[in-house]
Amino acid sequence: MPDDSVMIHPRAITESVRIGKRTKIWAFAHVLPGATIGEDVNICDNVFIDNDVQVGDRVTVKCGVQLWDGPRVEDDVFIGPNATFTNDLRPRSKQYPDRFLRTVVRRGASIAANATILPGITVGPESMLGAGAAVTRDVPANTVVVGNPARIMGYVDAESCTLAAEPAGESREEVVLDMAGRPKIVPLPEIKDLRGFLSLSEVEGGLPFAPGCYSLVYNVPSKEIRGEHAHVRCQQFVVCVHGSCSVLLDDGSVRKSVSLDNPHRGLYVPPMVWSVQYNYSPDAVLLVLASDRYDADDYVRDYDSFLKLIGKPRDAAGGPGE
Repeated sequence: MPDDSVMIHPRAITESVRIGKRTKIWAFAHVLPGATIGEDVNICDNVFIDNDVQVGDRVTVKCGVQLWDGPRVEDDVFIGPNATFTNDLRPRSKQYPDRFLRTVVRRGASIAANATILPGITVGPESMLGAGAAVTRDVPANTVVVGNPARIMGYVDAESCTLAAEPAGESREEVVLDMAGRPKIVPLPEIKDLRGFLSLSEVEGGLPFAPGCYSLVYNVPSKEIRGEHAHVRCQQFVVCVHGSCSVLLDDGSVRKSVSLDNPHRGLYVPPMVWSVQYNYSPDAVLLVLASDRYDADDYVRDYDSFLKLIGKPRDAAGGPGE
């Protein structure tokens, strides 16, 4: 029979009775009576956990972390040494808000050493926060964020699909990505002469579909992201006509990141592929052609809802289901 007992170090102070099976609480940790701790949790030395805190299963909290009133930590989260959770945007000595802001760390997220997280933020599932990151806004699912203030630098397990600035020789073949829906990088004709450069395409035959509408995205601060949704029916064709940006494609099983940095390559995004644009250069201008007119009902804006629609709900460990 497995040993389901809780291990509490004799120099730890554990006042809560809501401690899950096989959880370990090490020396000089202090858990207040209102806290709830799940199963198979590892609470390391010198950790403080306040009353209004909930910690899920299989969570690791490394040394020097304080979880003040408010945080909800879901299953399989890693919290690194001295990560700091705040719960009051305007703290004053002896002055307390009616309620503290709630920070949510979604399942499978990892927070590296010395990261600081402002109150009221949601850290998305499977995301990774770099060491020393100052997190001032919500963190999307599966992202890698670093810096002060933290910004998205990439996506977890995303294969980078970067192409040379110029195709070799006269070759201008499409590059089909090995994903559901078969998104692809499409070369566009380019004409050069003394008057400048021209890139063009016929609507019929030159593009993957006849556009129903278009949009231009520009003046995007580098810390911002765009997109972060899938379409049920609508197809998209995106071209970075100036500057550069990156596009994340996710079909629920595979993630690929495509760098767009010239106006004679476009990216075809099929329906039911999760797409995010990020890492915009200051001068970036992104042209988005859509196969259909705008329809709010065609958007899937929540990643978990997207996974359910394609039949790949997250498994108990937090990753996409197989």
